[in-house]
Amino acid sequence: MAHNTPDANVYFVPSHSKWPFVASVAMLVLMVGVASWLNDTQWGRWTFCAGLAMLVFTLFLWFGDVIRESVGGQYNHQVDGSFRMGMVWFIFSEVMFFGAFFGTLFYSRNLSLPWLAGEGRGVMTNELLWNGYSQAWPTNGPGDIGGAFQTIPAWGLPLLNTLILLSSGVALTIAHHALKAGKRTQLLVWLGLTVGLGVMFLLFQAEEYMHAYGALNLTLGSGIYGSTFFMLTGFHGAHVALGTIMLIVMWFRSARGHFTRDNHFGFEAAAWYWHFVDVVWLMLFLFVYVL
Repeated sequence: MAHNTPDANVYFVPSHSKWPFVASVAMLVLMVGVASWLNDTQWGRWTFCAGLAMLVFTLFLWFGDVIRESVGGQYNHQVDGSFRMGMVWFIFSEVMFFGAFFGTLFYSRNLSLPWLAGEGRGVMTNELLWNGYSQAWPTNGPGDIGGAFQTIPAWGLPLLNTLILLSSGVALTIAHHALKAGKRTQLLVWLGLTVGLGVMFLLFQAEEYMHAYGALNLTLGSGIYGSTFFMLTGFHGAHVALGTIMLIVMWFRSARGHFTRDNHFGFEAAAWYWHFVDVVWLMLFLFVYVL
């Protein structure tokens, strides 16, 4: 790690790091574990847990290096601009990530099912692939895969979780304004409230999943509806969990005085990510639960 005082005209170049390589190995182990777990191998779950532990440990140490470099005054405005551009592209990649999943939902619901039912150019599709199939949504067909199931009403826990996430976005915005005003106590209170609301969202989503599996027979194997429902809501829940961890780190950094009114991009990056998660949930609530 370099320790030179930054020059406004000199771009900071960090020393060689082993963490990108270690993170790549951890992600490989993680993905092998996921694929094996989904295919019911005995060692899949433990491989997934090992890969996840490796990745968390790697990110903890890697981000620790970055925080020490930032607190040590190694970064100038050019580096700050690079961080901002990197976060913008990262969120853009996340937009494309969820865009693919929403596209899957649209294609399955509005194109493939009508074709299978014989609409438009799907007359022969209906005759050859699934004669007599009638279009319906939500559906576990053709074939009634996974058996009969019930859907989760939009105006119960999903609505409550929507209000929770919207409230968390407001609380985070107030915390951001407190940071820019130099009011640390207000910053910690409102940021802590945001973290608490994020944890509450995750607990309610876990309760919703248990109810879906236990009482509604709505599972990942419930045809195209079950797979798209858990794919979209599950990945969003994973992003909420990641965002909550980011905000917890920001709380501790704020408590230790790492941020100033004019230099707090770490906090801003976490806030951008959290607001992105809020917007994705609004789309999920509309297209998955309501419509």
